[in-house]
Amino acid sequence: MPDAIPEELTEYSLGALLVPPPDLPEPDDFDRFWQSTFEEFGTGTVGWRTTRVREATPTHRVTQIRFQSSAGEPATAFVMVPHATTGIRRGLVVGHGYGGRSAPDIERVPADTAAIFPCAPGTNADAPSRFPALPAEHVLAGIADRDTYSLRFAAADIWRAASVLLDIAAPAADALDFSGSSFGGGIGAMALPWDARFRRAALDVPSFGAHAIRLTRRCTGSGEAVRTHLRTHPDVRSTLDYHDAATAARRIRIPVHVGAALLDPAVDPRGQFAVYHALAGPRRLTVRANGHIDGPEGRLADALALQAAIDFLALPADQLQAPVGVTPR
Repeated sequence: MPDAIPEELTEYSLGALLVPPPDLPEPDDFDRFWQSTFEEFGTGTVGWRTTRVREATPTHRVTQIRFQSSAGEPATAFVMVPHATTGIRRGLVVGHGYGGRSAPDIERVPADTAAIFPCAPGTNADAPSRFPALPAEHVLAGIADRDTYSLRFAAADIWRAASVLLDIAAPAADALDFSGSSFGGGIGAMALPWDARFRRAALDVPSFGAHAIRLTRRCTGSGEAVRTHLRTHPDVRSTLDYHDAATAARRIRIPVHVGAALLDPAVDPRGQFAVYHALAGPRRLTVRANGHIDGPEGRLADALALQAAIDFLALPADQLQAPVGVTPR
């Protein structure tokens, strides 16, 4: 692109992005850190209660709940359960972007699926939190220590939301999936390796991939807040190494679909593709023309990526072992 174009609007060639980056160093105790986090927050029962009954859809009952977050405070989630619980064939945990959420994305949920849409600590106005809601502040909250970092609790709440969903709709345990975009995609990658209940996942324009690459590029998203913060607080760099979506993806062995963009001002495309390349199990890739772009082109890319993720999660199991596929969108 011309030199006059800001760096954060750089479009990378597909050929370059399809070349796996060199293996980046990782903490020796990465596995131990996350396994102990799962043992602390991902096992046992999770308390929850219904706070609001929302308008039903033709196929689902919809409720708003509070559940006990790993952060030691109430968190909000939205739950969709088929009217006929005997028809439940799948379960779905859905992460969200850094814009948060105020309602479930009903278009994501097939008629045979029970789903939960958890709000990460600090991202929902209905649930007061010690974490700030603004992305540029949330991504720095607790960053001084790996154990207090906001991303750790956001990942742990994916496990806790799954436990709540299975408590509400037990048949969903037969096929539990995860879907997340941007912030939710990166957090999902961190959560998935440690929870054997998940059978497959879809990660769209996943954030937090390959910090060593991500931090070299100016962006319009939360990554810029981190990059700027590191200039005066270089000592927190090690915290990021424990919260790297690409490092975590090396441990993911379930089938995963990744939607990755050639151009994305908020999440470096090289980091998105790094998550895809790192996956250790069956994987599929949809190449997006763009990500985090306003206007008709951005909405079209989002819609196509959403449909690709829905289609992947609905695939028969015998089709998930097919050779790696790249689908341009």
